[in-house]
Amino acid sequence: MLKTIILIFQVLCALALITTILLQSGKSAGLSGSIAGGGEAIFGKKKGLDDLLSKITAYLCAIFMIVTLILAIMQ
Repeated sequence: MLKTIILIFQVLCALALITTILLQSGKSAGLSGSIAGGGEAIFGKKKGLDDLLSKITAYLCAIFMIVTLILAIMQ
C-alpha cells in the first residue's frame, strides 16, 4: 500500500517536472513564448517568471530523485 502511494506521488512529480520544463523559455522562447504571444516584444521578457520556474524545476528534480531512490530501496 505504501509503495503504491509513493509510486503515485512519483508519477505526479514527474508530470509536474515535465510541465515546468516545457514552460521555461529557451533560446527560441520555447512554449512559454508561444503562450505569452507578442507581449514579450512590447513589455520585455519576464525575468522573474523564468527564475521562479527554474527554482521550481530544481526542487521538483530533487524530490523526484529522492522518491526514486526510496522506491529503489523498497524493491
